[in-house]
Amino acid sequence: MNNKHVEQQETDLDLTTCDLEPIHIPGRIQSFGALLSVTPDLMVNHASKNAARMLAIDCDRLVGKSLLDFISPEAIHDMRSRLQMLASNDAVERMIAVTLTDGGTPFDIALHVSGRSIVLEFEQHNAQAQRDYISDIRHMIERLRQAVDVVQLCQMAARQIKILTGFDRVMVYRFGQDGSGDVIAEAVQRDMEPYLGLRYPASDIPKQARALYTRNLLRLIGDAHDEGIAIEPVLSVDGKPLDLSMSTTRAVSPIHLEYLRNMGVHASMSISILRKGKLWGLIACHNRTPLSVSFSMRIAAELFAQLFGFLLEQKEASIAREDAIRSRILHDQIMAKITETAPVENNVGSIISSIESAIPFDGAISWTKGIFSRQGTAPSQDEFLELLPFIDKNTTGGVFQTECLSDMFPPAKPYAAKAAGLLAIPFRQSSRDYIVLFRSEVAKSLRWAGNPDKPAEGAPNATRLTPRKSFEEYKQQVSGHCSSWTTREMNIAEALRVTLMEVALKLAFANDPERHRLQEHQELLISELNHRVRNILNLVKGLISQSSDEASSVSGFTEIIGGRVHALARAHDQIMKKNGAAASAHQLIKTEASAYLAADAMRVELTGSDALLVPKAFSTLSLVIHELMTNSAKYGALSERRGRVFIKLSQETGDELMISWRESDGPQVVEPTRRGFGLTIIERSIPYELHGQATLNFDQEGVNAVFVLPADSVETHLESALSEAVIQEAAAEVFTPPNSVLVLEDNIIIALDAEIHLDQLGAKQVQIASTVTAAMELVEKNDFDFALLDVNLGSETSEPVAHLLMQKGVPFAFASGYGELQALAAKFNNAPIVQKPYDKNALVKAIVDCRQET
Repeated sequence: MNNKHVEQQETDLDLTTCDLEPIHIPGRIQSFGALLSVTPDLMVNHASKNAARMLAIDCDRLVGKSLLDFISPEAIHDMRSRLQMLASNDAVERMIAVTLTDGGTPFDIALHVSGRSIVLEFEQHNAQAQRDYISDIRHMIERLRQAVDVVQLCQMAARQIKILTGFDRVMVYRFGQDGSGDVIAEAVQRDMEPYLGLRYPASDIPKQARALYTRNLLRLIGDAHDEGIAIEPVLSVDGKPLDLSMSTTRAVSPIHLEYLRNMGVHASMSISILRKGKLWGLIACHNRTPLSVSFSMRIAAELFAQLFGFLLEQKEASIAREDAIRSRILHDQIMAKITETAPVENNVGSIISSIESAIPFDGAISWTKGIFSRQGTAPSQDEFLELLPFIDKNTTGGVFQTECLSDMFPPAKPYAAKAAGLLAIPFRQSSRDYIVLFRSEVAKSLRWAGNPDKPAEGAPNATRLTPRKSFEEYKQQVSGHCSSWTTREMNIAEALRVTLMEVALKLAFANDPERHRLQEHQELLISELNHRVRNILNLVKGLISQSSDEASSVSGFTEIIGGRVHALARAHDQIMKKNGAAASAHQLIKTEASAYLAADAMRVELTGSDALLVPKAFSTLSLVIHELMTNSAKYGALSERRGRVFIKLSQETGDELMISWRESDGPQVVEPTRRGFGLTIIERSIPYELHGQATLNFDQEGVNAVFVLPADSVETHLESALSEAVIQEAAAEVFTPPNSVLVLEDNIIIALDAEIHLDQLGAKQVQIASTVTAAMELVEKNDFDFALLDVNLGSETSEPVAHLLMQKGVPFAFASGYGELQALAAKFNNAPIVQKPYDKNALVKAIVDCRQET
């Protein structure tokens, strides 16, 4: 085994050991304080060995005693009051100069809850260290407001904390995406080596330590040689050690103490810097000798860090606003330079020149509709075409950057000197158009605090690893990199992408009147859709309130609502079938009536011979009938229980279809003073869309209307119109419920709805799967005799399951909320299609049909 392999093995062991070390349950505390843990009824269940001595009470063992036996009633009252103020499990309440025992000395106290225990930590109060730190913090924060950027803000903070606490060195340490940390600000004694600019490996702060820094915001280590004080007993009655995650005095990992001593540090304090609840960095304080930091000063330092975090957020927000202004200026410059009639590729030169003022680069390439254009130092056309698939793959979510292209795309190594990194800005998905900025190679020298490849060294006994002993600056030369693309530049690039998309669309519409017409048509459709959705939502609300009086049980209420919502869904599905066969006008009207009136649908009397309507006419008439039903249910005859609607269909001369609508026994009708969108649909849809006629009258006794559909809207093969009710009745006569059913559905509510219906139909076992993989495993392990397959499952479809079921001879039906699935069904022997939401009659028909197919 070679030495390199041994070194790597040792490093892996060290990192694993550090990440797994249970630092939150050390079973010890630091000796500058003492600890008591009590149950909710104040019985001591854990105590540090020095607790009785610090309290100056004569007791060999505090565990098992009541706090009432040795703590004064006044102190217990005050502590109980503070415990009620704890806002969360991670909250800590602090009390200054509290006399715990009668005639005893005052203590500073920290209270928190750990599991089912209340943890009381106390340390001797230092009256000489007591001062008005709040005023100090106020002045410190006022000075910080003068900082012009984040780095200056951090530098001023480091200086102020050093003055406040007296530590030899105070650093502001910012975490990177890879977990390593950079020292971006430092205040240090003149006779000490500066660490400013050094980078520390991610392994220096293990994962569980970072997690604790997010919860417990200040960590003091008063003496790196402190062996600590044991807590008794080690385990509680439930066999678990006391969790000290939120402890003020929690003892330190031996590995970390050794790490500090190797650095020449004998006291340290770390204060967390949180940004939107996440660990942004640390204020790290080091001292060459043991240092006592008073309780009050620690509270002040923690408060300072929290206020500093707010200032940091404000400063970053201010920078973001400046970026937005810069982006807007860039947007205006680009929009001013483009030519209204020229395509984007003809404006690329002026666009790229505008970009350079906001994002420095050494070269740029534009790729628009297959046209290559290069400026400055950038890859050749052949090199770019080889690179293009890589860019396509990485820009699906927006702009993409890398400062070392050759690491991600090795073929780029030969031209790394001129194009070490890139920033790709996609702006037209249809033709995969880009502007790609390149930066040349810049020789980098990373300054590490010790060798990052050797974070640990082998211990003499080889049973564990010890922290590295060398923290001397280690320079790592990095090649193939460009200067980093900053967050600010990335934000500007993203705003620029939106601008370029706007430019492309503007030019496209300027040069294509047909697109402009289509856009206007789309806006009309959106308006119409918005209107219909609001009507549907209002209708569902009305259905729920009106149906509540009809049901005597929850199941009955569910049945009524389910039937009405299903009727609405069927009507919507019929409207969307634009490419299907002609459909029944009678069925259209019955469907809409059922949606509003359910079993009371007989209040709508339909007479006259049926007619089959071509898809366009069916869609148009559906909108008209929907609006008539809606208005009648809201304001007309159908809004009262005795009201009725009479609809008559008659064939006119020349094969025209006349439909009359008459309302009776409703409230007195008053003609509306304002023609809303709904009335516009009733009065203008048939004349405009079908070139037919529409007459609407608001008579006092009830609304009446007459519509005439021209002959080309009517299909006369009436004998082919078999009502759905007849088909369902025929299916029910030969129906035998399946024994074992598979339901593949990614929506749990819809899946449970299907399960209820199948159970009511007599299925003995229903198994539910939400993914293709889970469904295929169930098919392999079970003998199903029917399956219901949702077609669209998020990022996948149920087709693989359908293929497997066909191989095994298991009948199945597809289910979907979409209108057209005939093409898919044809691939599987015309498998039946069930529309959502599920209906028992539709399920019966599907089961019968798929059995006939197989």
